[in-house]
Amino acid sequence: MVYADTHDHAHGGHGPATGIMRWITTTNHKDLGTLYLWFSMIMFFIGGLFSLVIRAELYEPGLQFVTPGFYNEMVTLHALVMIFGGIMPAFTGLANWMVPMMVGAPDMALPRVNNWGFWILPFAFTLMLSSLFLPGGAPQSGWTLYPPVVLQTGPSLPFVIFAIHLMGISSITGAINVVVTILNLRAPGMTLMKMPMFVWSWLVTGYLLIAVMPALAGAVTMLLTDKYFGTSFFNPAGGGDPVLFEHVFWFFGHPEVYIMILPAFGIISAIIPTFSRKPLFGYSSMVYAIAAIAFLSFIVWAHHMFADGLPLPAEMFFMFSTMLIAVPTGVKIFNWIATMWRGSLTFETPMLFAVAFVFLFSIGGFSGLMMALAPVDFQYHNTYFIVAHFHYVLVPGALFAIIAAIYYWIPKWTGTMYNETLGKIHFWLSAIFINVVFFPQHFLGLAGMPRRIPDYAIQFTDLNKISTIGAFVFFASQFIFIYNILRCALFRKGMAKASARVWDGARGLEWTVPSPAPYHTFEDPPEVDDHEVPWLEHSAT
Repeated sequence: MVYADTHDHAHGGHGPATGIMRWITTTNHKDLGTLYLWFSMIMFFIGGLFSLVIRAELYEPGLQFVTPGFYNEMVTLHALVMIFGGIMPAFTGLANWMVPMMVGAPDMALPRVNNWGFWILPFAFTLMLSSLFLPGGAPQSGWTLYPPVVLQTGPSLPFVIFAIHLMGISSITGAINVVVTILNLRAPGMTLMKMPMFVWSWLVTGYLLIAVMPALAGAVTMLLTDKYFGTSFFNPAGGGDPVLFEHVFWFFGHPEVYIMILPAFGIISAIIPTFSRKPLFGYSSMVYAIAAIAFLSFIVWAHHMFADGLPLPAEMFFMFSTMLIAVPTGVKIFNWIATMWRGSLTFETPMLFAVAFVFLFSIGGFSGLMMALAPVDFQYHNTYFIVAHFHYVLVPGALFAIIAAIYYWIPKWTGTMYNETLGKIHFWLSAIFINVVFFPQHFLGLAGMPRRIPDYAIQFTDLNKISTIGAFVFFASQFIFIYNILRCALFRKGMAKASARVWDGARGLEWTVPSPAPYHTFEDPPEVDDHEVPWLEHSAT
């Protein structure tokens, strides 16, 4: 195994530089992981503010605060900021921090590319958010950017499309870096089937990103040429077809759903065994399940398009292939529950968020199965049932996993334990009020309330009021999280110190180094002790 010299040359490989230039020029995976996570946190709060505008407008019927056009700008930017600015950079930050430590690598394989991949993002989101202040405002088409509506956008459209290109470049560089690191910089003895599930989940996610981000780039570039260069890819008057955009977009969009959840599966697969004090049940089946989900994600895209009038054989194919994804997903949920079964469970904050993930993500999965049935999807399509479904997958799913990961690993990052009482208060407020926000939306959708509208019929008022109140309380409760994290990271006076192992049941190379983890974790390749890969004990039986 060859180890490249991936240390920061600016400071001779001994420690971080000082001042602002440390963060601008760093090539250290821990620094860049920290930058990704703080950037993600800022974007979550900006996207959250956009969502509060949406929910405030929907508190009661009639137009109270914003115009219909601005409301739809908020819908579009809320989704783009949360997906590309919140969830994806957060998972990339966790990968930067943890993947080299988990596989025994000295750093990421391409450290300067790593720096470049991060610093693209602030410029991309400055471009995107500036669209609010340009003539005509931001796109009003939702994050899917469907023509012909998106082509009615004013001069902000090229800004948003260029921002999406920059985000795509950042995602692809990050994915290549993770894949190359995993395949080439593992410590001797760290075979593929000894890797932690978080590493496996990111290896598969990396390939998904490399495969599908170019499809999004192609789709939005064709939008640009349709608007400014006289092409007719999506204009029926010139021989084009707007449904073509939907096919290309969702060929990216459905694997993107799994890009936002597979790393969460890896996180939950690390946390549940730790606090169950048992090896992960069915390690090899979990690896195969992740691979199966990734493969199937490429052949189910048109279930987003059942209402488009697809040929009946196509609808049948996409219906059955979509339902098939329930099998590997069910394997994973079964394995998590089997890991907890008869384990010596304790419920620290990371475990609470992990258990909530399993339960609430399953609700999102069940509603997804309902929508996989083409005949009934005609009824659900473009209603608040869809909104409830994908938020159950992305908030108690992806976001809860990110929060769980930060609580789980921040003692290793900072050498300081967070406040457990505040963590539990944060969990219960989040777990309760996320259901107050989104559970009523299932019933709004089944009753026929359409999505992406600023006004609605009076019979939907009560459930919308409940949903809005829940949104404001959920948003406010995240400041407890910020306070807890800041105390850990910056204001450590009076905080308990973390040991190297941190958690009793934790296993893996990252728990063999001191807390906080050294700036350069592994100067020499570590020995891979089978005690640190306890899932082998179970998979061998």
